[in-house]
Amino acid sequence: MKHAVHVIQSPIKVFTGDINNDSREQTGSQNVNSADQSIENRGSENKEVLCGDRNKKSVDLRREYHRTLRLATALNIFTLRSDFLQTRFEFSSSPGHETGASRVPSDNMTTVQPVQSNGVIKGFAANDKEKDFYYAKCNETGLDGPDQVLPAHSAVTTQPNGRVQIKINKEGIGSTPPISVPGLLTKTANTYPDQIAFVTRPDADGERKTYTFKEYETQVRIVAKAFLKLGLERHHSVCILGFNSPEWLISDLAAIYAGGLAAGIYTTNTPEACQYCAESSRANIIVVEDKKQLEKILQIRKNLSHLKAIIMYDGESEEKDVLSWKDVLKIGEKEPDDKLNAVLRTIGVNECCTLVYTSGTVGHPKAVMLSHDNLVHDAKNIVHSYELVATEEVLVSYLPLSHVAAQIVDIYCCMTVAATVYFADKNALKGSLIETLLVARPTVFIGVPRVWEKIFEKMQTIARNNGPIKNWISSWAKAQGLYYYMNKINGNDYKHWGYVFAKWLIFNKVKTALGLDRCKVCITAAAPLSEEIKQYFLSLDILILEAYGMSESSGAHTLGTNTHYRLGSVGRGLPSFSTKVDNPDASNEGEMCMGGRHIFMGYLNDPEKTAEAIDPDGWLRTGDAGKVDSDGYLFITGRLKELIITAGGENVPPVHIEQLVLAELPVLSNALLIGDKRKYLTILVTLKTEMNNKTGAPEDTFTPEASQWLQSIGSKATTVSEVIRTHDPLVYDEIDKAIKRANAKVVSNAQKVQKFKLLPHDFSVPTGELGPTLKVKRNVVHKMYEDLIEDMYK
Repeated sequence: MKHAVHVIQSPIKVFTGDINNDSREQTGSQNVNSADQSIENRGSENKEVLCGDRNKKSVDLRREYHRTLRLATALNIFTLRSDFLQTRFEFSSSPGHETGASRVPSDNMTTVQPVQSNGVIKGFAANDKEKDFYYAKCNETGLDGPDQVLPAHSAVTTQPNGRVQIKINKEGIGSTPPISVPGLLTKTANTYPDQIAFVTRPDADGERKTYTFKEYETQVRIVAKAFLKLGLERHHSVCILGFNSPEWLISDLAAIYAGGLAAGIYTTNTPEACQYCAESSRANIIVVEDKKQLEKILQIRKNLSHLKAIIMYDGESEEKDVLSWKDVLKIGEKEPDDKLNAVLRTIGVNECCTLVYTSGTVGHPKAVMLSHDNLVHDAKNIVHSYELVATEEVLVSYLPLSHVAAQIVDIYCCMTVAATVYFADKNALKGSLIETLLVARPTVFIGVPRVWEKIFEKMQTIARNNGPIKNWISSWAKAQGLYYYMNKINGNDYKHWGYVFAKWLIFNKVKTALGLDRCKVCITAAAPLSEEIKQYFLSLDILILEAYGMSESSGAHTLGTNTHYRLGSVGRGLPSFSTKVDNPDASNEGEMCMGGRHIFMGYLNDPEKTAEAIDPDGWLRTGDAGKVDSDGYLFITGRLKELIITAGGENVPPVHIEQLVLAELPVLSNALLIGDKRKYLTILVTLKTEMNNKTGAPEDTFTPEASQWLQSIGSKATTVSEVIRTHDPLVYDEIDKAIKRANAKVVSNAQKVQKFKLLPHDFSVPTGELGPTLKVKRNVVHKMYEDLIEDMYK
């Protein structure tokens, strides 16, 4: 049956039309044959593909562009500085504009044109038709690794030793040849041997140690040799269970060098969850950080049929058969390079190198198989889009490395541009992150929404303690900052005197106090960040950029950038990636689907789930509802599986309603909508309370912000339990009023919240409502508060 789709070739073209007539990436033997021919002709290709008027100026510009592009591809350069050209692709307002397009545009396509300035190539044309890509040519011997492409007959596999085809664009960043993880690290170590790769967290004496990229790569090789000696088999895993550290990264890459699979396990996992990950990935080796994590593995060791060695990298274990990190280094240093080099020769860029276990809330987690090319190509796109500069970038590693977002940024982006990574303290998410930020002063910082919310709350607390004059000055400065950014978003990047003065007087000092004075890219990812908080940081001259992706897309699929930003949007697709809005409704909203070299290989040993995720045409179905505007900006409106369908058949996006309620009463920390198959909607809410700095669990006492609010409404309550026990009418009445104000903003009566319950404590990881990446586990919350929910429907 035909159904309409919207397709975006990021960030270049927007397609609308019939699914049976749109540009489609086909598969088959004819493509392989043309692919081989394309590869043979690639180096000598001189043709210029132009359309429309071929005046000399545009031909010369296009010729210089292609010559520069070929040079960039050959040298693997992703931010190429020159004296004559900066090409940046922007959407043309005229659908028929030919300049810079690779072919005559159709009636339903918006094309792009090159824009010149300052000599930095910022974007490349990406192409969608089959003639614009070829399959990477295979090495039939299979003994010229690790940067070889091994024979493959499908774009999908679920076997640990499986291989997939790689589609290479004929131009643009999508045309860069595949390179393996070992190939990339070796290249970076050889190019920048003395560049600092790591700065460790402080030891007992407060000292931080550093690793250069040469030392980094050398240690990876040593540990890889040790893994082989300990019995790591090809396509079996090394599971890593610990907080971010150099040893975590080295173990991860050593597993890949040795021909195995790197598999991170969340430190919050139970022994049973650890067992599933280790056994399903056929773990030969498990690397743990400390005795706490070791104890989990010792409890399940007898159930791990493939396990050959356990390593603890922080301290030494009393268990005789548990190796220390020093033991591993000694083993590897004694081993010759022959066996490791032999294994490296068999590795292919289209093989799986990493498993990312999804943090799902229903059933066992799925093991997302990511290839060398998946990870490296996504990292190159991110680096290119943010215009990161080799050896100049500094980042802080603190988000769980078992999550793809931390891996793609902390490992692969940093490896691509020889960036320096500072490792944060274990309690970073419990309040100590600021200490590392002040030391590192990162140029790129990524935070999940909860991190930005915590910074916001602390700054609000500081503001409340300021005198009236300081508050007046601060309010004036924030008004200047917000005015500037609202104009910039609308295309007017004029720095008026008020903004310039406020930047000197206030903004620079605030950013210095946060450790963000050098930060040119601030990112939020993993979950929606409220518009209130985004605008608050905008008013302080801190532009928080949205990133959107998933484990199955190797990390980022879309990014907001400093030059392409829109409030409420998760940005535009990365170069050479494609986006489709499947089965859009009257408002052009539908399921977001992704395409590109970054799309995962499949779920390990799960062909059924893989077939559900990747359709026959190669599109990854995200399960996210969203839409795309005429300029290619993506807007995510919610999860399809989280969509509430009331008893009356009304579709309700929960996140939208929850955000409306939270915006009406800032002292509410969480809101979770209920109503699937129910007659009306209800909502669970929590008030902002202090968090235990050691455990991360919520306490009963209110935050200063919440306490001040309680006093302002006349309540004498000091704890949540007191509010609930006395059913404090002042508090409950204010929550009810906030919900009614939110109800006034919804589009139908069916979307109005009828009742609410105040929960006894805030959401957190220790209490179970939040996952390791601080996402709300809706199913868990439903089960935990089942009685309260049912009470609202009596």
